[in-house]
Amino acid sequence: MQTVQVVGGNLFRVAAQYLNDATQWIRIAQLNGISDPWLSGTVTLKIPAPNAAAGGGVAAQ
Repeated sequence: MQTVQVVGGNLFRVAAQYLNDATQWIRIAQLNGISDPWLSGTVTLKIPAPNAAAGGGVAAQ
């Protein structure tokens, strides 16, 4: 797991850059305890290890 600092933007872009799959944004959100994919200000995020088998999209209810 790595930690990155981003300024604004969204988790879709972060997931695409670090996990090679924008649909896995929910994995980053869950790991960081956030629900909104849109980021404001400077945010430090934990990034999970890439997992090509992980599904993305909607969080489990």
